[in-house]
Parts: sequence; C-alpha cells; structure tokens
Amino acid sequence: MPHTQPPSAVSDSQHSPADAIDRLAVLGAGTMAESLLTALLAPPDAVSDSGADSVVDSVVDPVVDSGADGGHIAPGDVIVTAKHEATLEKRAERFGVATSLDNVEAAADARVILLCVKPQVAPSVLESLRGTLSADQIVISIVAGLTTQRMEALLGDGVSVVRAMPNTPSRIGVGMTAVCGGRWAKPEHLELARAMFARLGRCLVLDEKHFDAVTGLSASGPAFLYVVIEALAEGGVKVGLPRAVATELAAQTCLGAAQMVLETGHHPALLKDEVTTPAGCTVDGLLTLEEGGLRVTLIKAIVEASRRAHELVDG
Repeated sequence: MPHTQPPSAVSDSQHSPADAIDRLAVLGAGTMAESLLTALLAPPDAVSDSGADSVVDSVVDPVVDSGADGGHIAPGDVIVTAKHEATLEKRAERFGVATSLDNVEAAADARVILLCVKPQVAPSVLESLRGTLSADQIVISIVAGLTTQRMEALLGDGVSVVRAMPNTPSRIGVGMTAVCGGRWAKPEHLELARAMFARLGRCLVLDEKHFDAVTGLSASGPAFLYVVIEALAEGGVKVGLPRAVATELAAQTCLGAAQMVLETGHHPALLKDEVTTPAGCTVDGLLTLEEGGLRVTLIKAIVEASRRAHELVDG
C-alpha cells in the first residue's frame, strides 16, 4: 500500500517506559487527532494566538526533558494512519509527519500507539494489532465508550492500555482530559499518558467508572458551551451591539468566569452571588434563565450525552 517511510526503530536499551513518547503512531486522522497533533507537535517557542500565559505554558511544557529541544515531539517521530490517501496527504503537508494506510505497519516501530479512530471501527483496528505488539509498547485510546477491558480482550494478554478522554480545546492547549490505566498498565505508563495530555491543558487520573460521564461533560461540553456563547452573543445583538463585538464579549466573559472557578476554587453559586446585587439587573436575568429551564436542560444534555457514550462502540 502507498505510504511514507515510518520513523526508524530505536533499541530498547536507549529508553525507559517513561520517555516512550519518542515514537508515536496516531491511528486515525480525524478532527480530534488533528487537534492533538497540533498541540503535541508545537515547538518549544510556540506562542498561542490568545496571548494567555496559561495557554502558552500548557502547549509547550515538555512531556520529558530531552535536552535543548524542550522535549517536544518531533514530526519525524510521528506516523499517522487513515483510510484514504487524500487525508494522509493533507496531514503530511500540514504536520510533516510520516503516513501509512496500514495500521499494523505504523504501530510496529512505535513506542506509543494513540488510537483516534471512530468508535464503530475501533474493535476491528485493535483486532488487527492482536499479537503484533510487544511488552514495551503502550496503546492509548481516546475512543469514546471503549473500555480498557474491551481493549485488552481485543489486543490479547499483556498489552499495556490507557484510556483517555480529551476534548477539542486541546488544539490550543486549554483542553480537559481524563485518563485511566488498564490491567497491565504500569504506573509509569499512566504517568506518561497523564503528562502527555497535560501538555494539552489539564489532565486528571480518574477511575474508569466515571468515563462515560467525563465524555458527556468535558468531551461533549464544548459544543454545549458554544451554543451558550452563541445565544449570549445573539442577546447582545438584540440589544444593539455589533455581532463581532457581542461575540467577543460573550466568549471572553465565559472564559473569565471559567477561570474564576478554577483559580479561586469557589463554588460557582458563590461566584454567581458576587455578581448578583439586590434589585439589580443580573437577578432579573437569572430569573429569566430559570423560567426558561436552562439549568435543567444543561443537566439533561450531560445525562443524555453520557448515556450515548456508553452505547457508541457497540452501536
């Protein structure tokens, strides 16, 4: 099959499990894979368009300290797969990575295999890798609904697997990811995954029982918040603001409110009360939100998205 040359192998004696990120195979080239590659391949001196120090730090902070290059992943150490040659050409042109139409070939020389395919095809991809992986390789899956137990059953005994659930803001270094390890994953494998996704924003190590909820909240959540931002901006337009101004005001307000929650550690209700003065305009707006059922609707959105996440792999 047509492909570009994958990264060359490096002897086991040169690496420990903790710095296994030196050779990465990304199986799948969709939107999330593109987002992850954008952040992981960012050079040490990368500067975020947003100009926020927290964003810059999270993008360029190295996974491992490998010397003068700041520990970032080099394009020459990455190979990407996809079903179609046209998709691979686009990824190669943008990122300068090697490409292949063959998942088994791509995974052969990789220390870390990042599974980014659609949930419906993930089982067949993992089955194709059964018996081809060695003990020093690690499979990290971002596939919604795919449990570590299912991955292990498909790959065979002894393969180290980690389940991760990032979200699309990872593209600019302000993502949210949760990770958990499978039966054969060692602490250093889990730490590798945590450190890898910490470069893309925040990363939590959680029990796997929470992962459908994580998918519904932080993975699907950006879409829900875009609707909120859009609605706030439309409200601004309704009361006379230019659309571009209204959108910027709405987006920055949401960003600032989120940062207040994270940096102060205060409950959102307490922060809400700080904005709400007696007989003021904010309380009238909050009453309108309650009448419209915003709170209940958002809760239901998370519940439904979490339920669907549980169904994805088996269709």
